[in-house]
Order: sequence, then structure tokens, then C-alpha cells
Amino acid sequence: MASQLTQRGALSLLLFLTPAVTPTWYAGSGYYPDESYNEVYAEEVPRAPALDYRVPRWCYTLNIQDGEATCYSPRGGNYHSSLGTRCELSCDRGFRLIGRRSVQCLPSRRWSGTAYCRQMRCHALPFITSGTYTCTNGVLLDSRCDYSCSSGYHLEGDRSRICMEDGRWSGGEPVCVDIDPPKIRCPHSREKMAEPEKLTARVYWDPPLVKDSADGTITRVKLRGPEPGSHFPEGEHVIRYTAYDRAYNRASCKFIVKVQVRRCPTLKPPQHGYLTCTSAGDNYGATCEYHCDGGYERQGTPSRVCQSSRQWSGSPPICAPMKINVNVNSAAGLLDQFYEKQRLLIISAPDPSNRYYKMQISMLQQSTCGLDLRHVTIIELVGQPPQEVGRIREQQLSANIIEELRQFQRLTRSYFNMVLIDKQGIDRDRYMEPVTPEEIFTFIDDYLLSNQELIQRREQRDICE
Repeated sequence: MASQLTQRGALSLLLFLTPAVTPTWYAGSGYYPDESYNEVYAEEVPRAPALDYRVPRWCYTLNIQDGEATCYSPRGGNYHSSLGTRCELSCDRGFRLIGRRSVQCLPSRRWSGTAYCRQMRCHALPFITSGTYTCTNGVLLDSRCDYSCSSGYHLEGDRSRICMEDGRWSGGEPVCVDIDPPKIRCPHSREKMAEPEKLTARVYWDPPLVKDSADGTITRVKLRGPEPGSHFPEGEHVIRYTAYDRAYNRASCKFIVKVQVRRCPTLKPPQHGYLTCTSAGDNYGATCEYHCDGGYERQGTPSRVCQSSRQWSGSPPICAPMKINVNVNSAAGLLDQFYEKQRLLIISAPDPSNRYYKMQISMLQQSTCGLDLRHVTIIELVGQPPQEVGRIREQQLSANIIEELRQFQRLTRSYFNMVLIDKQGIDRDRYMEPVTPEEIFTFIDDYLLSNQELIQRREQRDICE
């Protein structure tokens, strides 16, 4: 016990004998190191200030940047930082208080808390596709951002947004929508004349000019109508193009292709005849040939052509009754007159009283119309020399011609026989006994008619009835 007291007394003595040294202050520690002795000494606790509520500036004056302190003092309105003063802290508009909203001046000459005003901000707005925005004051309070879209796009949604006091933007994010159709321009309408001997014209044109007002992308161009370079018939034809952009907007344009056919006045067939024409029969380049019915022959121009002046060449021929010259030197000269014009039915009989001959002539006399329609001329060779008779209608043939015809066509005088010769002079059928006109007509219709004669037969089927 005596030893412990001695040590404690020695420590007390050491504290009193220590040389005076200016201490280095470590705020709040209560201790400081002494470099000369390399020992730690107890700090003398400073005296607490005497509390005096009458001191007007006990704590430092509050000064909040971008804010305001409203203070209430027990001493009255002139005391803003005296002991016990309570201050309510607030920030200017556009700023937010960080820290204590209310502080008090403490006996330690310090305020009971700290606070500061921080400027309020909204988050940065994201950029929109195919558009942009401009702001009046960045991301600060009351800043207004106005949206706009690129050319060809339309804004859907809020056109502007304002940074609000809660740090959020008003409204919602708009979008830029491509609702403008593409721009399309078709070629000009055109007119063309049909080519000679044709009722059509080949027409060419360039593709339409197409441009998208938004991103410039055209996904498809659709044609409704014939392709360029097609043959167009007479009349007006509407050609339509439709263009589509990436947003499925579409635009259309159209133009007209007009094809004209130069036409001549319609030709009339000759009396006792008919016409065969190429193409449409009255268009530029068409050729019309004149033909005559059986028993008639053409006199004049055989054909006429429709010219570019819309007039026919030449003048119309006529169909006159066929004149047969029986005063020729040979049977060949006689038959040449019928070449490609008439068919011949040569009848041979031993005498006029022959039963088969009389029966055949009687039937043919009742079918004159049908014979004329099929271009059939009858030559009769009847009897025995020197009383033998040869005739074409009412014209008599010479004995020499009769003999040559019999030899050339191998026709006997001994019995009834008959031969049918086509327009090319070829023996087509022989008969040893009478046949009805219907049998002859059927054979001709089935085997001997040309294509044009078939058409004529269909048109004149009932003419003899």
C-alpha cells in the first residue's frame, strides 16, 4: 500500500515539475504527444463557457446558399443567433433541402445540425427514333423540352415535356411515326398509231419516279396493267403503279396509253360477189380482194389496200355475168376460161331421150341456186355424130371441141356418164348413173371448198331456201 501511494505521489510530482510546453491540439482527442519526453500527458479540460442568453451572437450567423433560415429567439426578433434560438431551414424554388429542417443554437456555440440546398434536376431524356428535342434549360426545373420529327415523320404523343419539382418530366415520351405516303410520279400519257396490217401497237415507257419522304426506303412497286413493251389493242388503257414504303404507306399514280387504228371507210361487196380481207378489213394496211359468185366474173381491180391517208387504193370492180367464148380453137382454150373460177359438171349421154340423162337434167334444173353458190357450170354432150350436140347454157360447141372434150375427159357416147372437175381442172369424181344434187353438193362442201368458200357457205346457208 505504501508503495502504491509513493508511485501515485511521484506521478503527481512529475505533473507539477514538467516544463511548460505549448501543446499541439488534437480536436476531440483529449490528449497530445510531447516530443521532448516522448510521453503522453493528460490534457487540461477547457473551461465550459458561461451561459449567457443576452449575448446576441452566441452561435455563428446562419447563411444557407440558395435558401433561407427563419429564426425564432427567446430574446425577440432582433436576436437571430443567440443561445436557444431555433431556425427553420428552407430552400429556394428549384432547390431541395439536404439535412435538418430545423436547428437550434446550443450552449456549445454550435448549431444542432447542418443542411444545404442542392439544385433539383430531372433525368436526361432519351432520344427518340427519327426525331430529336431541344430544351430551354437542360434538365433543370421548369426546363421545357420540345420534340420534333425528321422529314416525312409525324409526332404522336406530347409535343413538349417540362421538368417538374418532383424531379420527373411531365407527360410521356412521344414517338415519330411514318404516316406520309411515298412520292410517286408516273410517265406522261401517250398515244400511238397501230402498225400497218395490225390492230395493236407496241408501247414502251420508263418506270415511275418513286421517293419515300421518310427514310427513303421503298419496299415494293406494283404494276397493274401490261408491262412496258407490250402490244396494246385499239382503245384507251389505264396503267397504274402503286409504291409501298417500309411503314406500309402507299401511293399510286396512273397514266393512259391510247392506241388508234387508222381506218378506211367500210367497203361494200360487189353485187353478185363478196369480199375477203386481211386483218380487220378496214384498218391501215388491210387488203381486200373482190370475188364474184358463180356465173359471174370480176371486171376491174382485183384487190384494194387501205392506205395511211385512210383511203382505199384503186376503184371498186364489178361482177358481170360470165361471158364464155365458145369460138375457141381447142378444148384447152375453152377450159382455161374456167380455171380457178368455176367447177365443171360435164354430162354425156347417147341421145336426148336417154332416161338417165332426162332424170339428171330435171334434178339439176331445180337446183340452179345451189349450183351457182358452189360455182358449178354444166356442160352437156348429147347424141351421136353428126347430130351430136354440145352446149353451155344456150351456147353451142363445135364438133371439134366436143370431140376433144370427150377424149380429154374420157367420156363415152355409149351410155350415160358424168364427171365433176374442180377449179384447178382436176377430175374429182365420176358417175355412171344419175345422182341427186344434194349428193353433189355434199361432196363439194366436204372436199372441194376453200376456206373462204366455207365461210361464204355458212353465211349463205339458207339463201336458196
